Amino acid sequence: MHLNPGYRIGDITITRIDELSLNGTLPSRLYPKLDPQLVEENRNWLMPGDLDPASGHLIQSIHSWLVRTRHHTILIDTGAGNDKLRPLNPLFHQLNTPWLQRLAAAGIQPEQVDYVLQTHLHVDHSGWNTCLIDGRWVPTFPRARYVFPQREEEWYASPDSHNEVNIPNRGVFEDSIAPVIAAGQAEHIGPDGGDFLDNFQFIPTPGHSIGHMSIALQSQGEQALFSGDIMHHPLQIMAPDLNTLYCEWPEQAQRSRQRMLTWATEHDALVFTSHFARSSVGHVSRQGNVFSWQYA
Repeated sequence: MHLNPGYRIGDITITRIDELSLNGTLPSRLYPKLDPQLVEENRNWLMPGDLDPASGHLIQSIHSWLVRTRHHTILIDTGAGNDKLRPLNPLFHQLNTPWLQRLAAAGIQPEQVDYVLQTHLHVDHSGWNTCLIDGRWVPTFPRARYVFPQREEEWYASPDSHNEVNIPNRGVFEDSIAPVIAAGQAEHIGPDGGDFLDNFQFIPTPGHSIGHMSIALQSQGEQALFSGDIMHHPLQIMAPDLNTLYCEWPEQAQRSRQRMLTWATEHDALVFTSHFARSSVGHVSRQGNVFSWQYA
């Protein structure tokens, strides 16, 4: 696990809370339309942190972002969670990770969390919304407001979402979203996104999922972007048209990725990714039509 010293955006601190390190997927599996030459051209700088030299597997991470402002304690996305029944998605089936202990090591107990902000409602972004107590799924953060795109709730609550692409997310709405709604702790962000609290902005970036939103943060003239799943690995920065097999609306995903990479360069934003390895944090730069990535 990466030892994250924390980052500052103005007077706001941001810390990564690790859940899982991943090293079991070949690039060609995650990216069905991948040109193998892209990996070869970038192999030197991708190894060893983002590409395993021995197996050729991608190296990735699943984690949450803990954001502390002067007034609020906030989590952005909540990983896969423990004890969840995911028989169709073995990677996340009945996990038992020390994620809550890592949150405590960062100085935060569940009752201290004021808000949970979610980019979307997939299996590896919603799991710690709830925990299993006496056979029932209950909100992990009893005082928190859970804030997520309304279109995501509508889609995953509907049988229409039970398609082949969404097989890995079966059961997530029932055990990780519905209990939050039933507890009266859910808030929605409309399809146009918008400002939230004093420092945040939800930006619609659909494509990977139907209502996916990235989250911008500003403080004292500095900018950050929590990119969510508009990209899963640095390969997609060099090749923004590259979609994962989990991107449900491929053309929208491409447009969202291109637009937010441009946004990050124009705002000189520090980008906090959901699945990059190493620090998971960095800057996007652009020369002509070519983007590049530098870890922070």
